[in-house]
Amino acid sequence: MPGPGVYFNDEAEVREVMEVLKSGHLSRNGSDNDPNFCHKVVDLEQEFAARMGVPYAVAVCSGTAALMASLIAAGIGPGCDVLVPGYTFVATFSAVIAIGATPVMVEIDDSLDMDPIDLEQKITPRTRAVIPVHMLGNPCNMDAICAVARKHDLVIIEDCCQALGGSYKGHMLGTFGALGAFSLNNYKVINAGDGGLLITASEEMYQKAFGFHDQGHRPLRKGVEIGNRTMIGINLRMNELTGAYALAQLRKLDLILKTLREKKARFKNALNDAHLEGLSFRTINDPGECATLLTIQVEDTKTAAKTTQLLKTKTVDQSGWHVYNNMEQILAYCDSNGTPLYREHMLPKTDDILSRSINLSVGVLDPGLGSDFGINVLSTNDEIDSKAEEFIRLMKPVLG
Repeated sequence: MPGPGVYFNDEAEVREVMEVLKSGHLSRNGSDNDPNFCHKVVDLEQEFAARMGVPYAVAVCSGTAALMASLIAAGIGPGCDVLVPGYTFVATFSAVIAIGATPVMVEIDDSLDMDPIDLEQKITPRTRAVIPVHMLGNPCNMDAICAVARKHDLVIIEDCCQALGGSYKGHMLGTFGALGAFSLNNYKVINAGDGGLLITASEEMYQKAFGFHDQGHRPLRKGVEIGNRTMIGINLRMNELTGAYALAQLRKLDLILKTLREKKARFKNALNDAHLEGLSFRTINDPGECATLLTIQVEDTKTAAKTTQLLKTKTVDQSGWHVYNNMEQILAYCDSNGTPLYREHMLPKTDDILSRSINLSVGVLDPGLGSDFGINVLSTNDEIDSKAEEFIRLMKPVLG
């Protein structure tokens, strides 16, 4: 099932996309003097940057592309170690590997985000950057992570792919580091099927990120530019159809987040009021979370197994390519000498937490995240109350 943005699709998306289709101009590159050039991607970049409170944004073809371009813009490459949490989508690892750097796995804490204590313990002379992932829409403990990064002179690149629109202590996620990367995948807060964005306050990093995503060209080139390419890049461009759809979705972001937060609060409060023994919720580091999921935690794996059996779902440690143990292609990765860099169960704290955690859907009904049981962003209050009652009825024999 898709993420919350899909449920808000209406005539606004149709109108924006049809404007591009009727124009016949599908490339992001064009002349302002061309009446058929709708400049939807440029408009998306400008509106997104303004919404995030930064001067620069680059629209790309995916969240993975946003991470890759951000790493390149920050000067990360071969010989650099990048600290990455063991609980994240596989793309966080693969983006680092794709640009020639090496991911180093870091434990998570009860927020299911990067553990700042283990983060500092994993730093070596090779460490150049850290990618805090605001996992499942929950902001990382950015005060602690930023303090560690400043102390050790590390670049922060925020993976906000699952947390578009979230905030921490009044500041937008993606603005704490040098760059922030976002996804417009079908499962995200807002979507365009696929696509991504990156943001930065640095003009130099903006120039590099844009160049990398557009075959080395300078930002906002019009038409075909001969010469003046600033670097070697690749093609990660977003097309006008994707930009048009994403633009309509972006303009609904505040409504989507407001709806998610209200529905999650009602669902969570109902479960909390039942006072089920041994049931807790993951730590939420700031009320600015996106509220796409409600994560419960139990005291041991035996209870977790009984819980998932009754809910017909699974624990988070079984949730596909979001857990390092399940990333067979990453576990098989070796250094230049053929030495394996990773192994199963190398993060015992992460393993323990995820084996006792269960995701309940609020806005993302995704078996890949283990969120088979719960509500959706369009659920009525009666439906939310009914689902909460079902949960309590099923869990009382297990939790008391």
